[in-house]
Amino acid sequence: MRYLTAGESHGKQLTTIIEGIPSHLPILNDQINESLLRRQGGYGRGRRMQIEKDLVEITAGVRHGYTLGSPISLVINNDDFKHWRNIMGENPIPDDEEVRRTISRPRPGHADLNGGMKYGHRDLRNVLERSSARETAARVAAGAVAKVLLSELGIKVGAYVREIAGIVSSFDESMTLEERVEIAEASPVRTLDKKAEKEMMDAIDQAKKEGDSIGGVVEVYVEGMPPGVGSYVQYDRKLDSRIAGSVVSINAFKGVEFGIGFEAARRNGSKVHDEIAWEESHGYYRKTNRLGGFEGGMTTGMPLVIKGVMKPIPTLYKPLQSVDIDTKEPFAASIERSDSCAVPAAGVVMEHVVAFELARAMMEQFPGDYFPRMKQAVEAYREEVRSF
Repeated sequence: MRYLTAGESHGKQLTTIIEGIPSHLPILNDQINESLLRRQGGYGRGRRMQIEKDLVEITAGVRHGYTLGSPISLVINNDDFKHWRNIMGENPIPDDEEVRRTISRPRPGHADLNGGMKYGHRDLRNVLERSSARETAARVAAGAVAKVLLSELGIKVGAYVREIAGIVSSFDESMTLEERVEIAEASPVRTLDKKAEKEMMDAIDQAKKEGDSIGGVVEVYVEGMPPGVGSYVQYDRKLDSRIAGSVVSINAFKGVEFGIGFEAARRNGSKVHDEIAWEESHGYYRKTNRLGGFEGGMTTGMPLVIKGVMKPIPTLYKPLQSVDIDTKEPFAASIERSDSCAVPAAGVVMEHVVAFELARAMMEQFPGDYFPRMKQAVEAYREEVRSF
């Protein structure tokens, strides 16, 4: 199971192709559109989200509300393309600098300079258009399909904000995922702490006023994953490793933690590892969940707790210094539309990226061509491990 995306930030459209989804999985446009709408929200978002109305068109792989087992093609049109047709069109145009709007000033923290060197682009727009976080809409679309598959298997995935600009939210860790999601979706910054919510919004307002940006930490919480998904036998089959790689592939994400994460380095082993217990009605479980639902590259059956660290967005209205690649003269970096804080929206992206990796792992472990057969196999496995 895999997916590919195509499209530029101000191009005609974003396209996602998903291969490996089983047949007979019920899927509707509205289920994907709901995820896309959530990605566009959150306090601190910029003007681009007011321009685009992200709606998906399923162009292949689904018929009469059910997947076919063939590749699924999803298209999201860029409404803003009509204003960028001359700049981003595929046909040759006269060598007119005004029309081309050539960019020769790389922005610190972006892919501009490195990408220009790698692909030989003197016009850095050829880099920044694809490396833009606009591409995450296509990834959310893929993750939305994965979330449908997981939901049908009794696996729920949600995300919320743990921290923005050093302001940390606190909440009752015993809350269910349903309770966490309900509170987060009612919050402008998708956090679970009302006091921290106000402080976070004030910090975002201050950053915007100063022409700056701020980052934070988001957490993905998963309930219902059976134990033993993933593998210890090879490095590239460890599920936590694959999730970590997918999370840091999200624009501006620079770190991942599972459970207590880096705090484990500051504790003794007796305060890190989770003791194992057993109940006849439940089977095996852990008395604590400090390792975040993973041991040996596999799920333990406990809720998955995954944190992602997002740096401040590098496009600043108080731009940093850079160097023009044509003149080699110092300049203030060029400015594209930007958010002062995209942490709440980034949590939605991370939620869907994690969902895809979980769905992919389930597809590898259980028969994956015909969904009813897969669901039956998962239910049988749950019963087997419960009585192990």
